[in-house]
Amino acid sequence: MNDGPISDGKAPAKIRNIAELARMAGVSAGTVSRALADKELVNKETRERIQALAREHGFRPNQMARRLRTQKTGVIGVVIPLGHERRQHISDPFFMTLFGYLADELTESGHDLMLSRVIPGDDEWLDRIVDSGMLDGALVIGQSNQFEVIERVARHYRPLVVWGSHREGQAQCTVGVDNAAGGRLAAQRLLARGAKRLAFFGDTNGPEIAERLAGVERAVVNAPDVSLRAYPTHLASDEMANQIAAHLDELGSAIDGIVCASDMIAMTTIRILHERGVAVPEQVAVTGFDDLPLATRMVPQLTTVRQDIAAGARAMVDALRRRIAGEDAPSTVMQPELVVRESA
Repeated sequence: MNDGPISDGKAPAKIRNIAELARMAGVSAGTVSRALADKELVNKETRERIQALAREHGFRPNQMARRLRTQKTGVIGVVIPLGHERRQHISDPFFMTLFGYLADELTESGHDLMLSRVIPGDDEWLDRIVDSGMLDGALVIGQSNQFEVIERVARHYRPLVVWGSHREGQAQCTVGVDNAAGGRLAAQRLLARGAKRLAFFGDTNGPEIAERLAGVERAVVNAPDVSLRAYPTHLASDEMANQIAAHLDELGSAIDGIVCASDMIAMTTIRILHERGVAVPEQVAVTGFDDLPLATRMVPQLTTVRQDIAAGARAMVDALRRRIAGEDAPSTVMQPELVVRESA
């Protein structure tokens, strides 16, 4: 004999609006609205009971009506400006890694995302995005050569957070690693291995990579009998390999250590060295920067400088939430970490 609950097989009646849900719950429409928004003004037991009723009866609040009422769109813009790297794609593993973490954080907080890859044609590109009325706030991935544009907009648009370098007195709220310290760590690793003839591969038109080179320069300035040559190297995949090959042609055997401004530059450099029969790290040691998941999936595994991308994404979204709420949120400068593997 079955002693379980008896069902007539019919699905629960569908609730069409907040008023119907309020009548069923025996509370006011305002209480229902606050409970569905998870407001603590409604006690936890009542909130959970109303939310359970809404789920059981298939009720979903009208998002458009809610957004009109609150003057919020529920949308966050994720903007990638490519001022100096116009051929770089958002499929770049660094962008995709950071974007993935940002997407996880934003969807957890109930936001939708709008992704924009921008090739700046004038100084108003960011104004058009933040003044569109489509967004509650914006996250900018990288400053490129657009620092002053971002700075100008940040002075009047508060819900804006940038992944990038921090300068004293800036208006923009930034989250990023101490790039100079990271460059110094990479160079010190090569020096500790006995490298004397160093090269730096990276495009210093953007502030982050310029600071990495500055850190390398500080590490070698007082090192005896050490030389350093910097070579502009694009992050765009269709240009990177040819540039690196040309750099290595010019350097010949007059090199025993390479500091690369990104993991992707380092991986490409190691591949080309391998194709030329140059052993890494025995003949040339190579370091990267980022510590992407790919760093452990290559041979040799990449020695690199880690910037904690997951923690950075959390810090960006937290700062943006606070700024949307009208609170202050200062910049965050994360400390880099040298991750020693096989390439150096």
